[in-house]
Amino acid sequence: MANFLKLATILSLMIPSLVQALHSQMAFSSSELEDDEEYVLDSPNPSFRSRSRFLASIIKKGAHCDPIKHNICNGISANKGTSILHCCKTHCRNVLGDKNNCGKCGSKCKLGMHCCNGTCINTTFNANNCGKCGKKCKYGVKCEYGYCGYA
Repeated sequence: MANFLKLATILSLMIPSLVQALHSQMAFSSSELEDDEEYVLDSPNPSFRSRSRFLASIIKKGAHCDPIKHNICNGISANKGTSILHCCKTHCRNVLGDKNNCGKCGSKCKLGMHCCNGTCINTTFNANNCGKCGKKCKYGVKCEYGYCGYA
């Protein structure tokens, strides 16, 4: 009987962590999973040369850059202000939404956290960012395990 109680206690402590880990894996939006994502610049980049004005206003996610010689994405605003691009190592990254470059290059969010507007946030129990960035629960409804009103 004592072994059963120990097992039940251990399982009750582990289940919330497992639910959180599984939910954080399932909560990716399609934009986080797509490699073909493009950033539409809010204003044309003068350091980026292209044959077309339209092509000069688009940078693909992960485009190659060099912080010294060919910096096409240093502090550039894109997607109507929802993205800010920086050259992190040798690739353009959105520091407002990239888990590995959250707020600045090289600043990684911990496991289970999302990068929301340049800040690492645990979206599991945050009523203003429940399950994903920007998803608000109704007034008085708690965010539990990434769902508004889970229980």
